[in-house]
Amino acid sequence: MMNNIYPLEWFDALISHTLNPKKTNITKLSKQDIFVISNHIEKESKNIQNSLKKEIFLLRKKREVRLQVRKYHSNLVFLLDNVIEYQKTGLFESSELSVLLELLRDKLEELLSIVENRFSIFLSLDERVPITYLMLSRNELQFKLEKLSKKVDESFMGVAYKIIIHSISQFIETFSTNKITYRQLLYPKDLLRSLKSVNTLAPTNFFSEIDKLLIEKNFNSVEYIDHIIDHINEEINLDESTPYRIAKLLFYKKEVDRIYSNEKVSFDPCRNNIKPILENWLTQEIIYLEKTMELNNKTNSDNLNSGANSTAISSKIECDLSIDQMALILRATDEARVIKARSMNHFFRMIIPHLSTPFKKDLSYQSVRSKSYSPEDRDKEIAIKILEKIITKIQSY
Repeated sequence: MMNNIYPLEWFDALISHTLNPKKTNITKLSKQDIFVISNHIEKESKNIQNSLKKEIFLLRKKREVRLQVRKYHSNLVFLLDNVIEYQKTGLFESSELSVLLELLRDKLEELLSIVENRFSIFLSLDERVPITYLMLSRNELQFKLEKLSKKVDESFMGVAYKIIIHSISQFIETFSTNKITYRQLLYPKDLLRSLKSVNTLAPTNFFSEIDKLLIEKNFNSVEYIDHIIDHINEEINLDESTPYRIAKLLFYKKEVDRIYSNEKVSFDPCRNNIKPILENWLTQEIIYLEKTMELNNKTNSDNLNSGANSTAISSKIECDLSIDQMALILRATDEARVIKARSMNHFFRMIIPHLSTPFKKDLSYQSVRSKSYSPEDRDKEIAIKILEKIITKIQSY
């Protein structure tokens, strides 16, 4: 039978009442009070450690152990967060109170570490990571990213490294605003650890060893998926022959099919898994080229090209923006998820052929898309003014 006694009762009372600035005038605590509390913190911490071990080993059912471990863990995270919030208030500036809170924080972190290290298999990966552990993890990740950045070069593999560094750096920046779970935190740690075993000199048909690892780890970053698709487009554009392009795409599809991808984990849980995205894109490209080839075989190619060009020019929508400004707004539209396309590359591919500028009628979607990643400050300012103009217009309706 599980023990119904609340093991953290004394710590809870100390943090929730005795040291709570909203409930107690902490300035009235004497040096003797603080001394007594400090001694009891040390004693209570040891008692809880012993109690935890006894309780867990007395339980026979796995379900009961899991419940007890998670109860300890969630309560410790809650108490630790409260202590950290107290430290931010500036009400514990006196040396004695400051030392008391630091001691309390150390002991709670110690207890939390014991639970996480000894009983990790019983913890839910969807539990929120405590702030202190999150800060330690941030320092660890930043250190590993700095080491990884030294491997970056201008090769194709170097681009993949740059995307990893940029994506994980952006994730780290969310630590101060978002509630991060263990599942989210474990992914970049595992990915960076796995990169150490990548053989950068291994021969490859198309996908490098790092590509295979990222697909296996379901690294479904928008930037990385676009990078893979751009690389495929570069390869198939080496020859304008439709049969050649279809053959190359079929080869790449076979290569993707052969790569294992663990769909139980992902870099971005809000996006589709990387392997289905790549497979679907390759399938759609193959279907498009096959239908194009079939149509060309049935129709006089010269008349078809002439009519298609005439129709395309007359049906284009002229946009009173430069290519750089247009690219910037379209990229923001995609990343803000206003328009939900399979990928940014697909979004640009579908919309750019229908647009023109006052100075250029035929735009390359690859060229426009590449412009979106290196915007000038002036282009940013103009794009913002255009959007403000649209807002003003809407407000006037």
